[in-house]
Amino acid sequence: MSEQTKHCSFSLELPAGEFDAFIFDCDGTLADTMPTHFKAWQIALGSAANDFPEAMFYMLGGVPTARVVEILNERHGYNLPVDETVEHKEKLFLELSVEIAAIEPVVALAREWHGRKPLAVASGGHRRIVHNTLKALGICHLFDAIVCSEDYSRGKPHPDPFLEAARRLGVTAEKCLVFEDTTTGIQAATAAGMASVLVPCPRTGV
Repeated sequence: MSEQTKHCSFSLELPAGEFDAFIFDCDGTLADTMPTHFKAWQIALGSAANDFPEAMFYMLGGVPTARVVEILNERHGYNLPVDETVEHKEKLFLELSVEIAAIEPVVALAREWHGRKPLAVASGGHRRIVHNTLKALGICHLFDAIVCSEDYSRGKPHPDPFLEAARRLGVTAEKCLVFEDTTTGIQAATAAGMASVLVPCPRTGV
């Protein structure tokens, strides 16, 4: 499949020091999928969509999909069926994501390090969605491990996704560098004892 790319004006400043492995979030970090995810949420939630504004969506970036539904139920007294809502939202996302764009400054780093350093993806998304996105970009082969929401019990901001990725790569946490686009993800990396890089929004560069 041909790779979709997006021209991005930002550059990434990496922390000093040597790292033995690199771990990437997927949505908003490697792939510019966040607007598509938000649109899918809005359709899937129906009348409840008014209580899930865009600001809240980005605030919960990196949180597993099922947990987002649970949070909406807890905050607003809804009884949204978790599994059915998640399935509906993910089906909509797959239908909407005809052209997924790469966040090229980050993907370029993954390409540069491929074969030289162990690389992993650690996402809050379900495996089917994450693999679909990486395959759409033609970059699935770059990663030695792909950790998704099925692979851990506590999602970001807990450290579990990143610790599982490090375990699969065989690298200690303090020798890993994480790339994330949300404060939730950065909190998870910090909790895992890992250095991190905050990836700016591809449309605004901040």
